[in-house]
Amino acid sequence: MISTPDQQAVDAAITSRRSIRAFLPQAVARDDVAQILQVAARAPSGTNTQPWKVYVLDGERKQQLSAAILAAHGDPEQAKLHSEEYAYYPREWVSPFIERRRKVGWDLYALLGLTRDNKAGMAAQHGRNYEFFGAPVGLIFTIDRIMEQGSWLDYGMFLQNIMVAARARGLDTCPQAAFTQYHKIIGGQLGLPDNETVVCGMALGYADSSKVENTLITDRMPLEEFVKFVG
Repeated sequence: MISTPDQQAVDAAITSRRSIRAFLPQAVARDDVAQILQVAARAPSGTNTQPWKVYVLDGERKQQLSAAILAAHGDPEQAKLHSEEYAYYPREWVSPFIERRRKVGWDLYALLGLTRDNKAGMAAQHGRNYEFFGAPVGLIFTIDRIMEQGSWLDYGMFLQNIMVAARARGLDTCPQAAFTQYHKIIGGQLGLPDNETVVCGMALGYADSSKVENTLITDRMPLEEFVKFVG
């Protein structure tokens, strides 16, 4: 099959997407954010339910949310009072998933010069999640509690669309499940209604290419490990 410019552009947007953990302070125009979200909303959803809702934060409002979460995160007693509303990860890790999880974690820490005994350094790096890794725009995603598993699958396609549309515009992202632990703080800061559950957060901005953590390229399985052609 001959590669077309459209195919090349789409493939490049998908394959260049990475979780960026250090951003430049360069502002992102609100019109660009709106356009990305409008394009992403073409994601499919069962019977067109469109279960997504997005809160866009920048400037002082983003800083206020980050400060509130970091205050709790930095206090062990306060942190104990916060937990996720849903299980993002399995309750029991098995192979090969546990090995993949460990590898990406230690690959990142190795780039940052963090060893296993540097608990403070690892905690500080984790805390950078709540500053959206310095990105100028932070996104918080919610879903109505009444929606079931199928709508969460739909939501994933919406999130992927955002990340790919961002890459097409020279922007980068980092999807962040870390925010779910502090859903009570997020709810209070953003005035979320009781029927909304925090799905995740996402950093959006321009990658800082000078930061070593942004050189991390995660592995992907070869096709034969996860595909079986039947017929």
